[in-house]
Amino acid sequence: MFEAVMCIALAVYFESRGESQEGQLAVAQVIMNRVKHEAYPNDPCAVVKQGRYWRHIPLRHQCQFSFWCDGLPERVEDREAWGMAVLNAVVVYLGWLPDYTEGATHYHADWVSPRWSSEMKPTARVDNHVFYKQ
Repeated sequence: MFEAVMCIALAVYFESRGESQEGQLAVAQVIMNRVKHEAYPNDPCAVVKQGRYWRHIPLRHQCQFSFWCDGLPERVEDREAWGMAVLNAVVVYLGWLPDYTEGATHYHADWVSPRWSSEMKPTARVDNHVFYKQ
């Protein structure tokens, strides 16, 4: 459980630490929705780290979660934001809240328009992210 929660917390921290708690919970929920979906790995760490690799190194900008392969080091520098990310990861991992993303398996920042977004059903908009399901 510890490793799974830490992987979710890393994604929440690097993908949404500037968002509200609801926004952070939504990002964590996407990870867990993928874990439950047959098209994705059944482990939160494998979901977070999913992407294309070369010799065990993630290829830049070819991952499901952009922070994992953006070429920048993953340094947690904001202790308060990290604490919130861990709390939100635990709550979602344990299933203590309903999924208000309505089963979303994807999201993107509202200032971009990825090509895949037109092929999916929008389910929620939280802070600066739009959520979708397949």
